[in-house]
This record gives sequence, structure tokens and C-alpha cells, in this order.
Amino acid sequence: MDPPDAGNGKTEPESPAICHVPDRPITAGIKRVVLFIAVLAGFITPFDGSAVNVALPTIGAEFHMDAISLTWVSTAYLLSSVLFLVPFGKIADIYGRKKVFLCGISVFAIASFLMTMVPSAPALIGVRIFQGIGSSMIFGTTMAILTSAYPPGERGKALGIYITSVYLGLTLGPFIGGILTEYLGWRSIFAINIPIAAFAILLVLWKLEGEWAECRGETFDIKGSLLYGLALVTVMVGFSELPSAGAIALIGIGIALALAFIRFEQRQQFPVLNLRLFSESRIFSFSSLAALINYSATYAVSFLLSLDLQYTKGFSAEYAGFVLIAAPVVQAAVSPVAGRLSDRFDPGVIASIGMGISALGLFSLIFLSESTSILYIVVSLAILGLGFGLFSSPNSNAIMSAVEKRYYGVASGIVSTMRLLGQMLSMGIATMIFAIVIGKVEITPQYYPAFITSVHYAFILFTGLCIVGIYASLIRTERKQPENGTGT
Repeated sequence: MDPPDAGNGKTEPESPAICHVPDRPITAGIKRVVLFIAVLAGFITPFDGSAVNVALPTIGAEFHMDAISLTWVSTAYLLSSVLFLVPFGKIADIYGRKKVFLCGISVFAIASFLMTMVPSAPALIGVRIFQGIGSSMIFGTTMAILTSAYPPGERGKALGIYITSVYLGLTLGPFIGGILTEYLGWRSIFAINIPIAAFAILLVLWKLEGEWAECRGETFDIKGSLLYGLALVTVMVGFSELPSAGAIALIGIGIALALAFIRFEQRQQFPVLNLRLFSESRIFSFSSLAALINYSATYAVSFLLSLDLQYTKGFSAEYAGFVLIAAPVVQAAVSPVAGRLSDRFDPGVIASIGMGISALGLFSLIFLSESTSILYIVVSLAILGLGFGLFSSPNSNAIMSAVEKRYYGVASGIVSTMRLLGQMLSMGIATMIFAIVIGKVEITPQYYPAFITSVHYAFILFTGLCIVGIYASLIRTERKQPENGTGT
């Protein structure tokens, strides 16, 4: 007879004497407070990112930045976020998720304040890196705290509400960001973050007692974290420098470092990233892969369309932001419903349907031109939003329900890492195409045809990625899940 939990995608604790799982009751009131804090955290970070995308042409004009430098305003933030996300998820499991969350949102607020005063493009990108470090602490703990507070039967609904707040940030970001950029300047976008972050900090200190530190006593894997970070940095810098021979060499070095990281982690007693979560749980591994592919295929859409609407079509930042809210509005409406459905039905099936609809939306954007109507763009974005809304909540529920409590911090970090790594790869693809087709030049009218060509190539690649993602999402459902919601 198999031992308990054998084959269900969960791993046994390596040292029960070291990992302490708290068994205190969590009241309905505490759950609501945790959810509200998660909603604030879920709103503030995507709001910042989507609002900045709308402001990029204005920022580029002020600092005379070329097309590739503009991509780094977003990419620097994403890169630093994904570099530190998994390490901070592990640190949170060891030393306390509440502590790390508080540090993260404080750093994010300080960086937002500094962004209101940056004097140059290098300083702006530097502060964006600092801001990304803060966001990694937020991303690496929010979903773990939420998952710890809500049992499996209620978790999908809670995650759906949390992800709705993410989409609300994405929804309001372009619209409010466009208005702020038009009337108060792009720096005002970052000023809004400060009172929201301050309120979240006060709420945590006032209402939440105790800690979630279910792996207290474990040692932190510093060497593994360094290998992980170096691999990501070299690959991403290589993407931005294509098609040069040095760029190809950097990407090769990054891949070699990633393989070395995998081999190193397999030999560690307390790895920063427990790779057995992938090897022992079919649902966890393929759900994570599906998330990576989905975000890789969809994140750069708002970046590319923001530039298209303002450069080739000549719209203001305010109007461009208004157009771009079509996708996140639909996402916000669909996500809570999808979350509730994932508590009742196989989340893999729901997520796969969402991935297929996303591919359809991306395919429609391949045919963009200077004469494409706004209605066509809005409908395409709405289709994309429907697909993503159906995908994200069920997929996150599948990942978080496939691990033990002691791995919630790492799993939360992995969920956010897949999202941020996918977003970074999406921007990397856009950067690579710009580098090959346009080059390091400021986007002026003479380069508009080359810009449109770049957009076409990007959406062709994104559509192909999403089609591959449908397979990755479906394959996890080939075996029936046990009733406890985990499986292989």
C-alpha cells in the first residue's frame, strides 16, 4: 500500500522538527482583513506598471530615449522583481511573510516617492529597479498569506477577488495614467502609490497579529539565489542586444547558468526553489508552465498598443489609456466568476478554454495597420481580456492547491515568478524585435512603417506562444485529480 499522500503531488517535510506549521484559528474577520490587504497590494503594483506604459511616449520625449531604452523603463522593473521574487518567497517562509510584506510595500512607497524627482533616464531606470525589489517582496508574500488564511473550499473565490483587484489596477492604470500624464505630468502617476501603500502598512500593523513562518529554522540558500539571478540577468540583457554575436553569447551563458542552478538546487537540503514541486506534481508543473507562456504572450500587448495609438495614430495619452482599458475591464468582470467555477470544476479545463480565447484575441491583432479602426482594437482587446480572465484565477488556484502549507511562500513566489518572468520575456521579445527591425533610434514619423512591421512580428510570435500554451494547459488535465484538489 502506498504511504499517505503518495502520488498526490505533495512532498513530505524533510525535517518536521525544523518546519513549524502554526495551528491557530483564523476567524472570518481576520480573513476579511487579509483579503482587503491583498486587494490593496494586488491593485497598487499592476496600476503602476500599466499607467507607466501609457506615459512612455511622454517620458521618452522628456529624456530623448530611443525605442530600446523605452522598453527598459518597464523591463528594469520586471527584471528586478523576478530576480528577487523566489528568494524573498523563501525568506518569508523562514522569517515571516508579514515581515517581508511590510518591508516590500515600504520599499515600493519610497521608490514611488523618488520617481517623482528623477532627473535623467539612467536615474529613472535605477529607481525602477529599486521599486521592482519592493514589488518582489509584495508579490512573493501576498498570495501565500491569502492561501494560508483561506481553506481549499473558499480559496478559489478569495483568489478570484484578489486577481480582480489586479485587473482593476490594470483597468484604471491606463485610464487614470493617461489623465494624470495629460494634466499633471507623468510623475504624478507614482505619487498616487504613496498614500495607498501607507494605508496598507497601517492596516497590517493595526489588524494582523502573529506571523506566517512555517519553515522557521531552515537556512537560506544564498548561492542558489545568486545563480538564479545571474541566469536571468544575462538572458535578458542578451535579448536586448540582439542580433549581435555578443548578445547570442550572453543568452548562451544565461542558459548554462540556469542549468547549473537546476543541478545545484537538486543537491541542497533547503533549496531556494524546491524543484521537487515540479517533478512530483504534474498539476503544479504544467500549471506553472501554462502561466509562464500565457504572460509571455500577452503582457507586451498594452505596451505595443500604447505606442501604436500615440505614435502612428496620433492620439493623446488620455485617449490611448481609455482605449486600453477594454481588456482589463473584461478581465475584472470574468475573474471572480472563473475563480468560483474553479472551486467546483477542474480548474485546468477552465484555464485551457481561457488560453484558447486569448490566442484568438492575439491573432486578430496581427492585422493592425495605421488605418485600423478603434472599434476593431477594442473588440480584440475585449476578447483577449475574456480569455485572460478565464485563465488566471483557475490556474493560480490549481498551483496553490497542489502544495503543502509549508511551501505556500515558495509556491506564491513561483506563481508570481511565472507571471513576472512571462511579462519580462514578453517585453524581451518586443525589445528583440525593435532591436532587429528599428534599431536604437527614437521613434519618429520616418520610422513608423518599421514600427508597424515590428508590431506585426510581435503578435505573430505571441499567437504562436499562446497556441503552445493551450497544450501545456490541457496536458495537466489528462489524469483525474483526487478529491482533495491535488494530484499528479
